[in-house]
Amino acid sequence: MIYTVQDRLIALGAIYQASLCVRRIATKGTVDTDLMEPCIHSLFQTDADSTAEIFGPPGALTPGIRELANQLSGKTAKDLEFTRYLLALLKLESVLNGRPAMIQQIAQGIEGARAKLVHFPMLHPNLLAHLADIYSQTVSQLQPRIMVKGEPNYLQNPDNQNRIRALLLAGIRAAWLWRQVGGSRWKIVFGRNKLLEAANHYLRMSTH
Repeated sequence: MIYTVQDRLIALGAIYQASLCVRRIATKGTVDTDLMEPCIHSLFQTDADSTAEIFGPPGALTPGIRELANQLSGKTAKDLEFTRYLLALLKLESVLNGRPAMIQQIAQGIEGARAKLVHFPMLHPNLLAHLADIYSQTVSQLQPRIMVKGEPNYLQNPDNQNRIRALLLAGIRAAWLWRQVGGSRWKIVFGRNKLLEAANHYLRMSTH
């Protein structure tokens, strides 16, 4: 299959959206369901017809892609925290890619979580706790470990911890997608203008 700049934008935007959700939970103790649901939704998609459909309805990644466009355009100050999350997730996915047994463990765990979707909505605490447990038993054991910075009161809350870990698992899924559609660090460095053009197109379409 031939993948396009738009496919790579979707994957990169999904990493940004997961990171945006993590930061909001860590610093504000809450995050809009519209931001979080596309990230969690993606964990259960194995046969979507297009890259965009992995994350739900059109425009689902608007917040993440808007943040990505801001970083690519230079219109806002460089946000080093987003860069840190991006690089850590890409590195962890690369390490995970060499651990087929762990990949299988994650896949089995997600199938177990899928069975709970019959009884619980996608963002129900029980389902998120299941996804968080998958992350703790697998990706969390790899290096580099992702350090989440925020307000201690929010970070010590068990429900917030589960939400953050489930979102980091979604970030790993987006990083895997980034590699699958031909993404690389060089594509970010040398393809900045093409990615920004694709981001602006996505944002224009999502407002119609």
